Amino acid sequence: MNPNAPTTTPAVFAVTKKRLRLLGLTLDDTIKAFFGGNAFVAVVVLTLITIFLAREGFGFFGQNRENLHVYRLAGLEYVDFIRTAQDDHSALSRYLADLRLRQLNHYMNEKKLSLEAANAALAGFDEFSDKFGSAVDPVRSMVSDLTEQATAIKTKFLVNGDKREERLQLLAEGKTEDAAKVKIEQINFAEELKPLLGTLPAYKEVSRTFARQLTAVLDAAPKLPTDELEKRMGRFKELARTYVAGLPVVEKNLETWDHTRPVPLWQAFTAFVFGREWLTASFWQDWYGVIPLLMGSLMVSLVALVLAVPLGVGAAIYVNQIATVTEQRFIKPCIEFISAIPSVVLGFFGIAILGQALRALSQVSWLSWFPGFPYSERLNILTAGCLLAVIAVPTIFTLAEDALNNVPRAFKEASFALGASRLQTIVKIIVPASLSGIVSAVLLGLGRVIGETMVVLLCAGNRIAIPDFSAGLAVITQPVHTMTGIIAQEMGEVVRGSIHYRALFVVGLVLFILSLIINYVAQGIVRKYRISIG
Repeated sequence: MNPNAPTTTPAVFAVTKKRLRLLGLTLDDTIKAFFGGNAFVAVVVLTLITIFLAREGFGFFGQNRENLHVYRLAGLEYVDFIRTAQDDHSALSRYLADLRLRQLNHYMNEKKLSLEAANAALAGFDEFSDKFGSAVDPVRSMVSDLTEQATAIKTKFLVNGDKREERLQLLAEGKTEDAAKVKIEQINFAEELKPLLGTLPAYKEVSRTFARQLTAVLDAAPKLPTDELEKRMGRFKELARTYVAGLPVVEKNLETWDHTRPVPLWQAFTAFVFGREWLTASFWQDWYGVIPLLMGSLMVSLVALVLAVPLGVGAAIYVNQIATVTEQRFIKPCIEFISAIPSVVLGFFGIAILGQALRALSQVSWLSWFPGFPYSERLNILTAGCLLAVIAVPTIFTLAEDALNNVPRAFKEASFALGASRLQTIVKIIVPASLSGIVSAVLLGLGRVIGETMVVLLCAGNRIAIPDFSAGLAVITQPVHTMTGIIAQEMGEVVRGSIHYRALFVVGLVLFILSLIINYVAQGIVRKYRISIG
């Protein structure tokens, strides 16, 4: 026998067992230790990741509390009471602009008037709209003046903060003399805020004049040409009168405002969890509210699942129960190949082709019945959802087919023996028996799409705003931003340890908690189903 020939596998196996016996271990013990060790490493890694996220993220709430404290001390909160009233008036003005557009379309499309004649017919409405819009000018002028005063106070505070950091750094470097030269101005906020608070009587007068003008304008509102438009005008009047009735509340908020009132820690938490704005690098005030990002992620994922679940589960049922061997050999590799496509490539496809194609499709007249059609934003929830559905289909298909394969063959044979058709057997026996596996497949598909980054970053539109759900199903044509997208977009630009940096980690924590909730609910559904079957 050739001494240089490779040792056979049985020989190697026997030698290995002999060595393990010398160490006092059996082969089974070694295998258990190997896989158990790997499982332990996985648990340790997940634990470390969780601890890291928590450590980096929870510091955010203390910083956000300080952020809100500065917002109050500098008087920005005081000015924002008036600014909110101004913004609400702007929203009513946008309602009027939409109402004008509807009238213009009525005159041009139904009355067949030219553009010049339609604008002439709207002269009375335009006069009404101009009076309503210009009534807020004194309030807007006051907000502009107060903004300058409040930002000047905030700037002093921030400059002092920078000087404190500079002094601490010099002291850490042992440069005591240089640190002593850094002068930190003491700010008396009560004195700084006196000019700001002294404008309250003037604001009250302006506000009451503003309310009288709006009431007079509403009383002289023109009659609109159709019942539907008149109904919308009635709704506008109702909203405007509610707005006027709320102006005294603004005065009361200004009267009771106290810059010395402390900001509790729970307010820093609720400002993030229920915050409706994500605004950074603002000259006025940074806001870190997760609601618009959470809504964007959920809406895109929902559209993706609505498309992916029927396709993935349906394809799995067809391939597993109906397709011939030839069809299986063709269909399965094609579907599974999709998962090999880089998500960034799908994102480019969405920007260059799919977004434009869907927008062009929305312009087709016979599809005008579809909610939201036609639309102008080519990058939106629908575009991103379609691409995420493509990503989710292979996951759902593969796992759902595995679940169908695990159904005992005896179930199918017994069904046929009792005279059931193939369709009846699939619907009433095979699918219910594999339902827990199909639910798991769908949830893993949801986990796949809700954690996707590149597609939503490129194709969701990146507008940080809560979708307008009053539009009904047409909401899917609106652009949004997502939690994964904001982390990918902003993490590379933030300063380590800053409030913005930690806010992004808290967004990551929200994603983690959301995944836990989804899995918990899924397990509850599966347990309930198993109990009902039993």
